[in-house]
Amino acid sequence: MAKGTLPFETTHEIRDHCLCLHGQRAARALARRFDGAFRPLGLTSGQFSLMISLNRAEAPTIGSVADLLAMDRTTLTANLKPLLRRGLAELSVDASDRRVRRLALTQAGMALLLAAVPLWRAEHARIEQRLAGTGERLRIDLRALS
Repeated sequence: MAKGTLPFETTHEIRDHCLCLHGQRAARALARRFDGAFRPLGLTSGQFSLMISLNRAEAPTIGSVADLLAMDRTTLTANLKPLLRRGLAELSVDASDRRVRRLALTQAGMALLLAAVPLWRAEHARIEQRLAGTGERLRIDLRALS
């Protein structure tokens, strides 16, 4: 083995065992499936997740949404921009602390979310069926990692 090279067996070890690699692959595959389901509505899976995170009794702060979605605020802001431009969400100043920004769905955003939920349910049911009863175990394990 030449100095500074990695044995090919190590590549196989990582390919076959790396939780990060397998998690990333699964996340991309799931995103592609849900992107396809939401395509008729002009939504991505990420936009759906962001919109559903805004569906609360009280408009959430940017920080609380970022925490829920495990995103930094900069990434959240970038992902929010298309929803703001389409008039699906709005940003407002908190009444008690002008430094805090709150996010909410608009009426158009809520209407789109209402249309998206049946698509989510249908695709989710197909995925659950493929998991053959292991979906809840997978959710438990994923929550343990996050």
